[in-house]
Amino acid sequence: MDFQQQQNINIETGPVTPQMNHGGHEMFDVHEVLAGSINTMNTYTMLSQHVQDPELRDILDRQKAFMKQEYNTTLECFQTGQDPAVPTKSYKMKQGNDFTYGMKPGGQPKKPMESTAEINDETIALSMLNAVKSVAPIKTSAAMEATNPVVRRVLADSLPNCIEMAYEISLYQNKKGYYQVPQLAQQDMQQLQNGYAQASINSQMPGNSTH
Repeated sequence: MDFQQQQNINIETGPVTPQMNHGGHEMFDVHEVLAGSINTMNTYTMLSQHVQDPELRDILDRQKAFMKQEYNTTLECFQTGQDPAVPTKSYKMKQGNDFTYGMKPGGQPKKPMESTAEINDETIALSMLNAVKSVAPIKTSAAMEATNPVVRRVLADSLPNCIEMAYEISLYQNKKGYYQVPQLAQQDMQQLQNGYAQASINSQMPGNSTH
């Protein structure tokens, strides 16, 4: 579907070109998205020199490279109002989907670092995760406010990538013992799971009556 076939009108100034096809909320929100994306990539760059684990290095490098292209795609459609040369792609992680559940006793309490000498793979992974997660709600809000259909689609399509990257990092953290996942007692989980029932689906939907 060609979103640019429609004619956009400003009641004060007349026809709106694709480049200017953005509402006020959209301008500010996409500004926040682009600034947040830069901050995330900058965070990855600052952390990269401290990475020790080759697996974490691979995650950082792959995610940063993907972020750069996604940033360029978002910027292009924001500046032109039209389809970007490179469409939004889907990020593919290398991790499996298996979590280890439960809490190991005797772990050291967390506390702030006193110097950069304390930076390690655990703190790097956490910083990466927080950086990725921070952009997701901004993109969500921007997609909901966007009036330009191309920008809205690009933002919406990029959200699953934020989720996939965060999930990949959390799986790595869990495998290394940095992120422990407690579980509720089985009977409590079952009680919560069974506390809901399927909604009934009527074959005759409202407004579709043939009578």
